[in-house]
Amino acid sequence: MTKSGATCNVGSSTFPVLIRNAHRQELYFNMGRWLAMVLVIIGASSYGLLSSFIKMAYDQGFTEGQITPAQMTMGTLFVWMLILFHKKSWVNPFKGPWIKLGLIGIFGLALTTVFFNIALKELNASLSIILLFQFTWMTIAMDCVVKRRLPRKAESIAIVLILVGTLLAVNVFETNWEQFSLLGILYGLLSALTYSIFLFFTGQVVSTLPPLMNSAIMLTAAMPVMYILYPPTVFAHENGSTLLLWGLLLGFLGQVVPTVSFNIGIPRIGSTLAAMLGSVELPVAVIAAYLLIGEPVNGLQWLGMGLIIGGIIISENKS
Repeated sequence: MTKSGATCNVGSSTFPVLIRNAHRQELYFNMGRWLAMVLVIIGASSYGLLSSFIKMAYDQGFTEGQITPAQMTMGTLFVWMLILFHKKSWVNPFKGPWIKLGLIGIFGLALTTVFFNIALKELNASLSIILLFQFTWMTIAMDCVVKRRLPRKAESIAIVLILVGTLLAVNVFETNWEQFSLLGILYGLLSALTYSIFLFFTGQVVSTLPPLMNSAIMLTAAMPVMYILYPPTVFAHENGSTLLLWGLLLGFLGQVVPTVSFNIGIPRIGSTLAAMLGSVELPVAVIAAYLLIGEPVNGLQWLGMGLIIGGIIISENKS
């Protein structure tokens, strides 16, 4: 009886401990997921601020061919400096999927930066960011092609809302389209395509490397392509020191914060949820353009942006 009773006592005392451990693990999982979501929002917001600061750099006389390599170079150096002071990131980069990460860096990060900066040179900041935001339905289309499936009903509704919202956001009824550059619109849409490539494939690549190292591999792989397009001789400009300062700010906002945040957050929450949370980039960019460089925004444009964000939220409906 004593032995049996002891067994019962051990069982009864162990069961609550197991329950508490399970609750603790669930709490940690939820906290980790919420942290990943917050990081994606931070990354998107940082990218949203970028367009206004690039326009400000253009207003100081710098060209897209100077700003783009300065932005990428300083952003890459910044990430490697972070690795230098973070010992947990001191790992062999070739033990991970460095080829896949490098390709994402080239086709996702480098080309998005190049295309978007050209669009900003040709168009205003608000229109450029709205064109970039076509990555939302492009990501859905990419997922359908890769998985060989048709869009779900919610995704189809989302695509319609996003396209209608885009027309309203660019103020289609009052806009004089002759004042817009077709080249700028083309590059804005190309930036959306390459950004969707970055978001989609970042969520697909499984890497055991630290997020900082993943980011460093992506950015470093992008640099040779960047220097082929824009030789580093641009740094010999008479205002080279000012150009480097702009590169430091733009690289931090456009390469460091988004890349690190997305590399930590997207694998934990998936590409589709990341695309939904990334919608915060749109209002942040438009508000920044209004406050920092004085671009006007009317009520119809806000309605259009609301439809775009609503479409992204609806696309997450799995039922």
